[in-house]
Amino acid sequence: MGKAILTIVGVLLSIWLIFMVIGMIISALKFLIWLGVLAVIAAIVVTLISRLAKSD
Repeated sequence: MGKAILTIVGVLLSIWLIFMVIGMIISALKFLIWLGVLAVIAAIVVTLISRLAKSD
């Protein structure tokens, strides 16, 4: 009886852990995507500023 309970608890814990890891990976990817978007915007702004400075 105890072995069956421990098996069920182990399965539930492993499922919970898998969902937690998937959530962490998704949140890290969202963070990296936003970081990339901000880097692209910064590169565009710097490029535009340098082109405007050259045209003077």
